[in-house]
Amino acid sequence: MGWNYHKSIKLGPFRLNLSRHGVGHSFGGRRFHVSRTPDGRKYVSVTLPGGFHLGKTIGGHPRRRY
Repeated sequence: MGWNYHKSIKLGPFRLNLSRHGVGHSFGGRRFHVSRTPDGRKYVSVTLPGGFHLGKTIGGHPRRRY
């Protein structure tokens, strides 16, 4: 069994995300946000009423599984 760590620090609409993979950040509100993962990928996410969620990874390389 692997281990995980995740801590999120909110600074207004900006959020700093700490994990065992590194430091990432995101910006936005409940309905729309843009984030960058610790390995450099960008992710755009939109949440619509009724529980629908749309997300798209932009650029970067997919994370390798070990």
